[in-house]
Amino acid sequence: MSKVCQLTGKRPISGNNVSHSNRKTKRRFVPNVQKKRFYIQELDRWVTLRVSASAIRNINKLGLYAYLKKLERKGIDTGVKL
Repeated sequence: MSKVCQLTGKRPISGNNVSHSNRKTKRRFVPNVQKKRFYIQELDRWVTLRVSASAIRNINKLGLYAYLKKLERKGIDTGVKL
């Protein structure tokens, strides 16, 4: 299961664990991605998306249809047919 947000495109990045003695070891920072079902009232249908927590907050603020339209205007392909 890939940890990539379908709407924002957030994906794992790499960095370092830094100990008290300043020793560095590689680690991954993974986004908080959840599988969530949304109802699009304008289209009268359900869609299941893998979205990050920040995308869920934006959807709660704007509404899913408005958020998808905003991404479409930016030229981001979401995979959801509007």
